[in-house]
Amino acid sequence: MTSTSRMIKLFTLILMLISMVGCASVKMSPPSASADTLHKLRAANLASSSVGEFGLAPGLKPGLDKSLGGLRGMSLQSANGSFSQQLKDTVIVELKAAGLYDEKSELQIEAQLLENQVNAAITTGSAKLAANFTVDKAGKRVFEKSFSVDSQWDSSFIGDIAVPEAINRYSSLYRQLVAKLFDDKDFQITLARE
Repeated sequence: MTSTSRMIKLFTLILMLISMVGCASVKMSPPSASADTLHKLRAANLASSSVGEFGLAPGLKPGLDKSLGGLRGMSLQSANGSFSQQLKDTVIVELKAAGLYDEKSELQIEAQLLENQVNAAITTGSAKLAANFTVDKAGKRVFEKSFSVDSQWDSSFIGDIAVPEAINRYSSLYRQLVAKLFDDKDFQITLARE
């Protein structure tokens, strides 16, 4: 058997295995607080805030908030039904860990998801997450800014290695995006204790 014949058989076998996997779905883990973000929040001397609505930016397809492809025939879903909810839960978890979450606060953080993607491509994997964050104080807009985070990595040819790596890289973007918001000087000025 020639090396070309072997390659064709191997490629055919891989295609058959991929088609047998079908459209399995994987659920993300619920968010947990980051020690680094906790330290920064406590050092920033911020007032407590509440968290309002999180959703998709206008014009984006609703499916983008519910399920992501790009995982070699598998799809990814958030822990609580939508990726915008995953982002909201991440903000709440970080604020609670720092003792800065107060449902009755007149400061309210909200966000709209702008970009949301993951790709476990062979050779190079990628993921991106972006959102527009706002803060209202007693019903008046006092802060608005968009933030974006992304990641690229060497992605394995083997799906059992590449897919979990892509999920981990994508999931870590939520913490990174929220940390970027909390690190922003304008955000810190807006939420500074009086």
